[in-house]
Amino acid sequence: MKEIFLCIVLTFIFSKSYSQGNCQWFLSKKDTLKYRACILITKNQHRYYQFDTRYHKLMNKATEICPYYAYPYRELAASYVKSGNFLKWKELIDKAVKYEPETYLSVRASLRYKFFADYKGTIKDIDSLKRITSQDIGYTSNGTYHLNIVKGLCLKALGKTDEAIQIIEKQSKIDKDFSMFNYLHLGVLYMQKKQHNKALLSFEEQVKINNVADNQYYIGLCYKNLNNTKKAVHHFREALKLYQSGLKMFDGYNELFDQIYLMDINREIELIEEIK
Repeated sequence: MKEIFLCIVLTFIFSKSYSQGNCQWFLSKKDTLKYRACILITKNQHRYYQFDTRYHKLMNKATEICPYYAYPYRELAASYVKSGNFLKWKELIDKAVKYEPETYLSVRASLRYKFFADYKGTIKDIDSLKRITSQDIGYTSNGTYHLNIVKGLCLKALGKTDEAIQIIEKQSKIDKDFSMFNYLHLGVLYMQKKQHNKALLSFEEQVKINNVADNQYYIGLCYKNLNNTKKAVHHFREALKLYQSGLKMFDGYNELFDQIYLMDINREIELIEEIK
């Protein structure tokens, strides 16, 4: 039930990130250019697919009406990043961030992390967002992670393990019921520090929230490192069952941090069998 609720919450977060808002609000602020561009998009956006030339013409027309309206730039950018034209994406998302940084810094940070391994750029965007907002900085554009978790993962990638642990520990306590993989990542960081007992406690928290094959695999590795072969093989086999059932880390666009594959599980099982 918790996992279903988590999916509902993250779906809400995701959909909220892409809303252009109420056009009447722009009119109430006497911004007639944004109002006209917003009305144009609202009346026509649903008619075309994101990759349709007519969709692009619509968004470009909106930017002609109001050159400082961020939403159409972000909409255009989305189609370019999905089609692999990263230079055009960067040009357009930068404009969206320029005109509405509080909304679109999180989007740019998410994609810098997700598609480009631009860890320093991601951290810079997250820190910039923190400076300009009094609210919680929120989640990635697809809802998988809180942006603080992303910052922690970027620090991990940059070799700053202690800083990564500090940030992910703190956010995981705040975010406990909405942690897709937080405790799994935290456990792996503890393993890197050879703190296997702390890692096991973290993996146990992950089991309560979102048990996946990857988590069971790392539990197995912990027990292997603690020379408990019996428990290690048990958890590797649990990982295998979960993996074969489709309960594993997955993203449709890229490989996640600490994601494992069937060959990893089978290799560990085979190694233990050989020792026996």
